[in-house]
Amino acid sequence: MDVWIALLKDFGTNLMIFFGTIIAAVPLGLIITFCSMSKFKPLSYLSKTFVWIIRGTPLMLQLFVVLYAPGMLWDMPMKNRLAAAFIAFIINYAAYFSEIYRGGIESIPRGQYEAGQVLGLTKIQIFVRIVLMQVVKHIIPPMGNEIITLVKDTSLARIIGVAEIIKGAQVFAKKGLIWPLFSTGLFFLAMCGLLTLLFNYIEKKLDYYHA
Repeated sequence: MDVWIALLKDFGTNLMIFFGTIIAAVPLGLIITFCSMSKFKPLSYLSKTFVWIIRGTPLMLQLFVVLYAPGMLWDMPMKNRLAAAFIAFIINYAAYFSEIYRGGIESIPRGQYEAGQVLGLTKIQIFVRIVLMQVVKHIIPPMGNEIITLVKDTSLARIIGVAEIIKGAQVFAKKGLIWPLFSTGLFFLAMCGLLTLLFNYIEKKLDYYHA
């Protein structure tokens, strides 16, 4: 029982990283999308380059960069490893979310915007009243996949010394108790199962094209 309590406590760290990343990366990804789609070319190129670098390098490497780069470049070492994990995860997933948003926005036919202009709506009103819900419907499946992947990726925080569930299980493994390491999969399976049910429910609610 003590082992399960210890694992559950460590899984709390995974959940902190998960929810913290979602709360920050979802709106940040939208900001990056607008920057990437901006008609101001320097801003657009800068945003696209940022997304290309983040998507083209491993999250594991990004964790090391966030933890060690401040100390190497500016003599301001990152002392809080959990904070470093938050920053790396938020930046990484904001970049991925931004591409999902961009694909969703660009999937809306141009006629939808023109119809809004005919009705005398502003660009913001067109986006909020006409485009937004259609975009949400289109991006729910890929967003669901990324968010479920995030649950599992939180285990990577252990490589910079964050005491998440797998790192906690490895402590037991070093003492000769190997089953806690394999049991960590149950926590991830349960969380991913709940999220799968949630996104299936959301998809059905947004399936307004069918009776």
